[in-house]
Amino acid sequence: MLQGHQSWKFENKPVILSTATIVGPEEGKGPLVNDFDIIHEDNWIGQDSWEQAEQKFMEETVKLAIKKANLTTDGIDFYLGGDLMNQIISNSFTARTLAVPYLGVFGACSTSMVSLSLSSLLVNSGAANHIACGACSHNSSVEKQFRYPTEYGSQKPPTAQYTVTGAGASIIAKEGKGPRVTGATIGKVVDMGITDPFNMGVAMAPAAVDTIEAHLRDFQISPDYYDLIVTGDLAKVGHQIATDLFHKHKIPIDQTEFKDCGLMIYELDNYLIIAGGSGCGCSAVVTYGHLMKKLRNGELNRILVVATGALHSPISYQQGESIPCIAHAVSIESE
Repeated sequence: MLQGHQSWKFENKPVILSTATIVGPEEGKGPLVNDFDIIHEDNWIGQDSWEQAEQKFMEETVKLAIKKANLTTDGIDFYLGGDLMNQIISNSFTARTLAVPYLGVFGACSTSMVSLSLSSLLVNSGAANHIACGACSHNSSVEKQFRYPTEYGSQKPPTAQYTVTGAGASIIAKEGKGPRVTGATIGKVVDMGITDPFNMGVAMAPAAVDTIEAHLRDFQISPDYYDLIVTGDLAKVGHQIATDLFHKHKIPIDQTEFKDCGLMIYELDNYLIIAGGSGCGCSAVVTYGHLMKKLRNGELNRILVVATGALHSPISYQQGESIPCIAHAVSIESE
């Protein structure tokens, strides 16, 4: 199963049996509006706090993914999920509601592919038959924790990204119909000394490039093996830096389509968005909504999703630490 130095090859090709995505109003105004299952008209969704709303997004999404797979919670062996809140409370409280065996995971904004890669590993090895996995974020809860509360109304620099409000979930199965998870590459921590939390794309771009290079090396393939290589949330600034780094390292990224979820989910002429999207929910909803739709209808055959994450905390930032980053890649192929 180990492929090269930091990758897994899934010989049994676990199936993505179903996916579900639920987003907020801003995400529903973007170009991917037709690829989400539910679009809420407000970010509160009837809750008393932003954090409770984020949990509700995740809870509804996992339940919908289970329903779409024609299963009940009794048929789910494990739930793997994570988010950006302290102690990943959005997913831990979701697991409390689901009442299934739970493994909480954290990779910052790379959590969507952390949960998918580990779920696929468990199913491929025979340790489970059905696993629910997912990730979520909420603009108001995340911005409040990592930057400034929405109510503060602070001016953001041109490099700032907008945290996605939304949740994405999938059901990974031993057998059935759906796109297949064929491999994964686990990233290494890369720290370029960036200390600005409003400049996440610059901080995360080198980690994304490092993981993609490792994936191509471990599987001995070139970028044109994939119809699409997509990063999680480098947004406008980070995506350009990643492209420049590939050219510098003589990696022919131009052989394939190279995109970023943070650039795909919003119209960038929106004054709120600035550089693009970010957050655990960014790669989760784009992958489980838009990209799964394209895999199922035959528009894409092979994709590599490379979710990126900044592994800092409010405390580390306040104490002057730099921002360590990571990226995890998952290879998905149409049935």
